[in-house]
Amino acid sequence: MQNGDLKNDFILTKPLLTIASGNPKKVAEIEAMLGPLPLTIQRQPRDLEVEETGSTYLENALLKAKAAAKITKTWVIADDSGLEVDVLNCAPGIYSARFAKTNKEKLSKILQALGDSPYRSARFHSVMTLCDPEGHPIKHAEGICWGEMLKAPAYQGGEFESLFWVKEAQCTYGELTQEQLSKLGSRGKAARAIAPSLLKAFQLD
Repeated sequence: MQNGDLKNDFILTKPLLTIASGNPKKVAEIEAMLGPLPLTIQRQPRDLEVEETGSTYLENALLKAKAAAKITKTWVIADDSGLEVDVLNCAPGIYSARFAKTNKEKLSKILQALGDSPYRSARFHSVMTLCDPEGHPIKHAEGICWGEMLKAPAYQGGEFESLFWVKEAQCTYGELTQEQLSKLGSRGKAARAIAPSLLKAFQLD
């Protein structure tokens, strides 16, 4: 069998990639962003819980990726993301998910912190990491989506995404389509940046 035949067989079997997240929405989002790649995507085991004790997005992403790789023995992608508001010294940052107990409380807390300040520039910041089946970090990439904070949510029932205005799309982050998320979103930018390393890892380049 020729090398080309081996590569074709490899593509047909679709190598397995684990997304280190128990959040079905996030897994579906990342899967859609990696959609053009010939991979089979699965989310981490349901009983896997990883405490995010890192002091940076990368440290938290690595904690999740290494834990998932240890259990699944597969290649793993993990990410950590947060909202950074300039006038709040980049808070809530890595504490975005733990900023308050409920989405409603998160919105109220950050709007109160912003008050009537005219300086409302912000960004969503994501760091994505790729680990091999032994849990060794292979590559990490980051993505940033720039925008500004509105004075009230654009819709009900949302989180920070309902307050974050993306000028390029003329809508809030939470209203972006999947295509726009892949192009403009922080996680989408990180996924595109890490895609070449995925292709190389699976010998698809």
